[in-house]
Amino acid sequence: MKIIHVNDAQRERAVLVGVETPRVRGWQVEDHLAELAELARTAGAEVVETLTQKLSRLNPAYYIGKGKADELKAVCLRESARLVIFDDELGPAQVKNLQDLTGSRVIDRTELIMDIFARRAKSREGKIQVELAQLQYMLPRLTRAWTHLSRQEGGIGTRGPGEQQLEIDRRRIREKIDRLSEQLEGIERERHTQARRRQRGDVPVVALVGYTNAGKSTLMNTLTAAGVFVEDRLFATLDPTTRHLRLPGGRRALLTDTVGFIRKLPHHLVESFKATLEGVATADLLLHVIDSAHEHCEEQIEAVCGVLKEIGAGEKPVIAAFNKIDLPRTGACLGRYARAFPSSVRISALKGDGIGELLQMLERELGRGLIRVQCTLPAAASSLVARVYREGNVLSCAYEDDCVMIDAELPPALAGEMKQYYMKGKR
Repeated sequence: MKIIHVNDAQRERAVLVGVETPRVRGWQVEDHLAELAELARTAGAEVVETLTQKLSRLNPAYYIGKGKADELKAVCLRESARLVIFDDELGPAQVKNLQDLTGSRVIDRTELIMDIFARRAKSREGKIQVELAQLQYMLPRLTRAWTHLSRQEGGIGTRGPGEQQLEIDRRRIREKIDRLSEQLEGIERERHTQARRRQRGDVPVVALVGYTNAGKSTLMNTLTAAGVFVEDRLFATLDPTTRHLRLPGGRRALLTDTVGFIRKLPHHLVESFKATLEGVATADLLLHVIDSAHEHCEEQIEAVCGVLKEIGAGEKPVIAAFNKIDLPRTGACLGRYARAFPSSVRISALKGDGIGELLQMLERELGRGLIRVQCTLPAAASSLVARVYREGNVLSCAYEDDCVMIDAELPPALAGEMKQYYMKGKR
């Protein structure tokens, strides 16, 4: 797969288009278009104009009304815009009609997001997942309408499989999809093996989840000094990162950060990234990072919860970390939504406010399945003592003669291994 990048010095001039319907209110359209503009900027475009229309019924030919489509043509000519981005998914015929009318390339939110993923994916796994999603999206859209792209130099919405892939037949695309799917299945099997090893070691896993740009990577760096790339852009990080996290009592956990969620996250991407997102579904605890300074954080919360349900993690125990409390406009979000989460904490991942309370809460939540034991170990059993410190929560430890007396909360598997060392009448 050849990925074509747009030179920042040749940023594409783009027009954004959104539609208000009986199911989507005006303020939602404005908020979605603001996010679409940020996505376009992330992809390397310069937004020169935004058009909206209120419709009771969508136009099957242009998605928008014919009059608005003519207005779009005039705007593209006036602004020298060679790219039009719709906030909603378009059909192949609508794309062709709009491109014939405006003379500009037309893409939708789904293609834009996949384009960003194609730029951001660094690992082999991430690149496979993105290419698979793009091919699955492309397959039902292979018509003569796409042949115009063979004359393009490339740009936003064309990164990834590229123009050559658009000219091959459906059979070869299906074969490619099958090969990529097999590769991802192999990665998934390896993840299952790693998960079983972690379970045997009784190291709990905490998965960071949240809307894109909510501050997950910043929090990851604050908690673990992971050195994860941080940028004030959507999808700044894509490939998952896992680091050891030391809790206040000395117990260790694994903290994993993965791709941020977003409204209207393309279904093909969710499907392709299930191997990666499985780390969320198999985690012991979810740490939901919320941008409490965002004007519409409720929608962001709902978008994250929707994806969690889709990947089978909707019933996982959750700690809600209301981030960015150092910024204005946090009061309304905290007042309305903090009560919806049984376990929540207010933090500033950037400045470190509330991090101590968050760590205490993580330790408390992860300790709910632990068993308290009191045991006497031989002093020579140093490796076992180290495991107790690494996997459990040591309440007290005393050395006497050739013995080590420990009072600790341990995972069930380790507690079972320690039975021979229990103090009489103690567990």
